[in-house]
Order: sequence, then structure tokens, then C-alpha cells
Amino acid sequence: MESTRKQILDVLVRVFRDNGYASLLMRHTSIPEKDIAFASEIIYGTIRNYTLLEEQWRPYARKTALRTALLLDMSVYQLMFMDNVPAYAAVNEAVELAGRGQGRFVNAVLRKAADRGFHRKEGSDLKTLAVNCSHPLWILQMWKAHYGEETCRRIAMADQQRSFVYGRLNPLKAKREDLMNDERYEWLNDTSFRYHGKAGKDEHLKNGEILLQDLHSQQVVSFLKAGKGMRVLDVCAAPGTKSQQIAAAMENEGEIISCELHEHRTGLIRILMERCGVSICTAVHCDSTVPGRFENESFDRILIDAPCSGLGDLSHKPEIRWHLKPENIDALIRTQRELLEANAPYLKKGGILVYSTCTLNRKENSGQAAGFLKRHPEFELLEEKTLFPFEDNADGFYAAAIRKKN
Repeated sequence: MESTRKQILDVLVRVFRDNGYASLLMRHTSIPEKDIAFASEIIYGTIRNYTLLEEQWRPYARKTALRTALLLDMSVYQLMFMDNVPAYAAVNEAVELAGRGQGRFVNAVLRKAADRGFHRKEGSDLKTLAVNCSHPLWILQMWKAHYGEETCRRIAMADQQRSFVYGRLNPLKAKREDLMNDERYEWLNDTSFRYHGKAGKDEHLKNGEILLQDLHSQQVVSFLKAGKGMRVLDVCAAPGTKSQQIAAAMENEGEIISCELHEHRTGLIRILMERCGVSICTAVHCDSTVPGRFENESFDRILIDAPCSGLGDLSHKPEIRWHLKPENIDALIRTQRELLEANAPYLKKGGILVYSTCTLNRKENSGQAAGFLKRHPEFELLEEKTLFPFEDNADGFYAAAIRKKN
């Protein structure tokens, strides 16, 4: 069996070479369960601190192949960020993984970096922040332009923190008082909690009595003000977490149509609804950017939780910052606009449409909502809110509630 560190390195190579996602790649490894927490710490820590780690060893090795560079990154992370890892173990295994051709080189670079000690770049400009908080400079420049420098810095610093796992109660199948004494759930209010358990071994999760969902993501559905007996359209619904939350708000009375572009993900919605006791939701496989699928003015509420650049999600999906390019955002903005244009006609007069994203970019958020309202004076903005990751230690989100005038 391959060593745990060898598999960690393989995951990192695929993240940076192939634009892979660590959480998905780790599912296909043979890392022993006892080493999963150790592997996750190194993988996510290396991705999250990528530029800062390079700062530690690059003075001693300018030209380095990707695999060797990532081996140095993950080894420096163990040496300088993980007190419970003996230095000799990190260095010796790195030398072994490097092989005959690179082993001596890797050993020399790591020892020089260790002798110098941990080093942060000095300065107060964005270029320094880009190194110390390991963010592409263009993202920081965009945040500064959109939200101001102080907020930009607070976002970047929050992204470097280990993410919390949050969940919520499913009132269709459980009561809070039945779970109050379970130490896995640190209750924050009547329905939401910080999760301290292991999802794979949680019977309440398997039974649909609770769901795991980011704290700020949970707030998006409240903008809908959905109630019993309504007809609701969830435009980009998979895996169905928000559809289930809507159903709970409706007390499982009414109708929800949950649309999803990818057929296999449509199945995830059906599975979740069955597990959580939802009987009013129909999952539909379709392209929601195509207009005319439903009758005009036939829904009381519409949720467009649009595909986005994911820049609010950089704490527990740190690889997004390295995968994303400015041109990717342009394509997403077009898709978001198409979703708004195609689905807004389905809203009844007096009804509410909620447009939301899990990104921090005004062009995708308030700019997108403002553009829609300018094109459609028959709609009006009720409220909008940007939720930053430094608030509540949760993901960054944006939501706008838009009403169709009577």
C-alpha cells in the first residue's frame, strides 16, 4: 500500500496540475481512516498557505518541477505549522518520496528553510498580503475596489482559518429537545448548530433528522419568506439542501419544483427529499437558462442560487483561489443573467424572487441584481445583504429579495 504522505502528494499534484478538488480526490485514495485527519490537515493547509510556503524555500531553489515544489510545500507545512510532526519524520519521508534524483536536493532545501525559521514577508501593501495570506493578487485588488481595503484584508485573513462545519435541524423529522444533550451539536439558535461529529457515523444525519449546511447558506432561504401552500421554484437546486429547507418552512404543504442541469445531481435531490421526509418536492432535470419551461406567473416564490465564482467559499475550498481566472467570471456573469431573464417571468405579481450566490464580487452580486432591476421596472428590490466570512466564521454569501409589483 502506498504511504499516506505519497497519497497526500498525489492529491496535491492533481489539485494544482489538473484543477482538481481535494475533497473529491481524497475519496478515491486508500489513506487509512486513522490518518485521514492528518492527511486533511496537510492537504488543506498546503493549499490554503501555498504562496506563504513557497516564500519559505524559494530563496534556495528557483527552478523546480511541480511535483518537487509541492513536496517541498507540504514538507515545510509539516515543519512550520504542525507541532505534532517530528522534523526528522517530515524530512526523511520527503527525501524518500523525492527519489534518488532529487532526494539530496530536497534534503538540502528543507534543512536550509528550517535553519532560517518561519518567515513572513514584511510590508503593508496588497502584494505583501497576497504572499502572507496566499491569495492571487488580482482577487485582492478586486475586493479592495469593491469593498475597501480593510474589508479586503479581513476577508483574506478569514479565508486562512480552518473552516467550521455547521448544520441545522430538520423540523419535519426531529425536535431540538431530542438532540439537546448530544455533544456533537453546539446549538447557536433554535435550528442551527456548529457540528463536532463525524458525518459518516451520525445516525441523525443518515436519518435526515439534521442536515449539514453552512450558517450563512441557511440565511438565504429566509429571504424567500416561503409559507404553507405556496408553489416554489428552486432553479439551481442540487444537492437539494435549500429545497429541503424551503419545504421545512412550508411545513411540507404546497409544491416545490427543483431544477438541476446535471442529471446525476438531480438524483441527489430525490434521495435527500426521501431521507428528510419531504413529499412536496419534484426534481426536474433541465437547463434553467432556457426560457419557456413553465407558465408565466405560476410561482409564488423563486430561488435562483446561481452558479458563481465561489469566492465566499475559500476557507473550506481553498483551491478555488488557484483555479479561478478573471475570464471564468465573465462567463459566469452571462449565465447568471440568463437565469434571471429566463425564470423571472414565472413569478406571480406580488411574489418574491431571491437571487443568491456564495461569492464576494459585486459584478456577480449587487451589480447583477441592479442590472436586472434596471431592465425590469416591474420588479423592485426589497432587501439585499452581503454576508462576509469574518462574520460568524461562516462562508461569504450574497442574497437579494426582489418583488414583482402588483
